[in-house]
Parts: sequence; structure tokens; C-alpha cells
Amino acid sequence: MTEGNFVDYVKIHVFSGKGGKGSAHLHREKYITKGGPDGGDGGRGGHVIVKGNKNLWTLFHLKFKRHVKAEHGGNGSKQRSSGAQGTDEYIEVPLGTVIRDTDTNEIIKEITEDGQEFIVAEGGMGGRGNWHFKSSTNQTPRYAQPGIDGQQVDITLELKVLADVGLVGFPNAGKSTLLSVITAAKPKIANYEFTTLKPNLGIVEYRDFKTFVVADIPGIIEGAAEGKGLGHRFLRHIERNSTLLFLIPADAKNIKEQYDILLDELKRYNPELMDKDRLIAISKSDLLDAELKAEMAQELDSELKLPYIFISSVAQAGLTELKDKLWQMLNKEPV
Repeated sequence: MTEGNFVDYVKIHVFSGKGGKGSAHLHREKYITKGGPDGGDGGRGGHVIVKGNKNLWTLFHLKFKRHVKAEHGGNGSKQRSSGAQGTDEYIEVPLGTVIRDTDTNEIIKEITEDGQEFIVAEGGMGGRGNWHFKSSTNQTPRYAQPGIDGQQVDITLELKVLADVGLVGFPNAGKSTLLSVITAAKPKIANYEFTTLKPNLGIVEYRDFKTFVVADIPGIIEGAAEGKGLGHRFLRHIERNSTLLFLIPADAKNIKEQYDILLDELKRYNPELMDKDRLIAISKSDLLDAELKAEMAQELDSELKLPYIFISSVAQAGLTELKDKLWQMLNKEPV
């Protein structure tokens, strides 16, 4: 999947089907006099249904599908025959998709399970045939109900990546490199900012065949919550992660200051993100000798009220300890 194929936001205009007309037919047969009304009911119009599909991970297949229209219901006919129901139209989405009303921006539903279905536009009911209206005083009703119109709704589908751990950091902090080392994911890696233009997912294989999912979120810059850089486009994906792993390079001028900036951006975007478990990983620690690392650890102990760990993706140092710590945090195990 190329970067251009990752789509996490689409707007669609949906039309449900109109209900079929009821029939006003009167029974006519050679040897039956006064057969009376026998008009059947119209069929229900088709629904438009959003359905979860665990095999999808992007909304790319909907990128050019701006209109979705369900089938109209069939009209009723003689001998009380009901019209056919309109075929429902399905919109398949990856798990973690939020459905919003485009006009009000209100969240209608979140799709989080495979096979989960939600009707975003109900098909119109079919009209009743004239045989429903016969009575002792009206034995030959020559009218029937029309079908009810379907619904037209503008919806916005917004994907939030489902992952256990979200990697948070400035551009070029080493997030993609870490993901490529601890998982089988192959993200684009280069020595310039904003190399990652889409979230990347990887599965970490842990002890005893256990696994957990890590998401590499494109780099956040100061002001991302106000729309600067690329980070604001992908901050929504962090909302689904239960643990946030802050990646700060060892050669940063001030680790505490970088962490505070990142934390402030998340807080301004969504204060609820502050309730998630957090861990700091000092990346590129192979640049530090033992003396400098001890000095930095002493400084961090006094400044940070948060667990941290030194790692190096290139030298593959501290990665086992990192996995152990993340597993403990994800499963609320005692340290």
C-alpha cells in the first residue's frame, strides 16, 4: 500500500430507496363476480448500511465514491402480491471508523467490530394495497397508499487507527526506524523531516507468542493542534491507542522541553489523551557513552515524573526492555 493510497477521511452523500406503491387492483376473473380489491403492498426501499470489515485498513476504496444509492422497493400487484424489497447498499469500512453527520459534525456511530452493521439511511416503507381499506361500507376501494420516500444524508467517515501503542514524537525522532526493528512493518525511512506521510501499523511479537500492535503516527510539530504541519491530520489516530510512547532523540537540546511541547499539543487537541498511560523512550542512545548516559539519567530523574528508557534502534539496544515495559503497561501488570 503506497502512501497515496492511505485515506482516512471521506464524505459521502447517501440515498436510501423509496418504498414501492401499493396496488389499487380489483380482482377480475371470468366466473367470479365482484371479486373485490386484491391490490398488494409495495416493497420497502433499500437501506444504506455501514459495515465493519477487519480486512480493510484504509478508506481508499471510497475515495472516488461520492454517492451511494440503494434500490427502490417494487410496486404491489394483483392477488395481494407484495412488491420486492429494494436491495440494501453496503458501505464497508475498516474497524475504528467514526460516522459523522456532515452538516452538524455530530458523531452518529463508531464501527469497532468485524461484521458490525449500522443503518445510516433507512429505506422508505412500501404503501399499503387497497385490500387493506375494504370495509362493509367501502367494499370497492379504488385507492392505495404511495410509498414513502427514502432518506438523503451527508455523512463523513473518519478512520482512527486501532493500535495498542502509539508512537509520538517530532519529525525525524526515529519512530519509523523503531517500528521497522521491533515489527515486520517496512515504513519509508529517510534523513529528512516528514518522511512518514501516513500512519504505519506493525505487530510486535512478544514472549510466549503474545503480540501487540504499534502505530507510527506522522511527526507532530509545535502548533499541530492548530493545523500546522502534518501532525494535525493524524492526531485523531492517537485517540485509539491505550498507551503513548514518546520518542525523543538523545541528541535533542532539551528532552524535558520537547516532551512538554508534545504533551501540550496532545492536550490542546483532546484533553482526554492525558488519561492514557505514557512512557518516554530516549532514542539514538548509541550516541551516548556510559558517563553521559548516567549524567542524563540523573537529570531526567529530577525533571521527569514519568518512566523512561534508553533505546537504540540501530544498535538494537534496550528494545527487549522496551517491549517488557510496554507489555506491563498494556496489561496493567505490576512492575
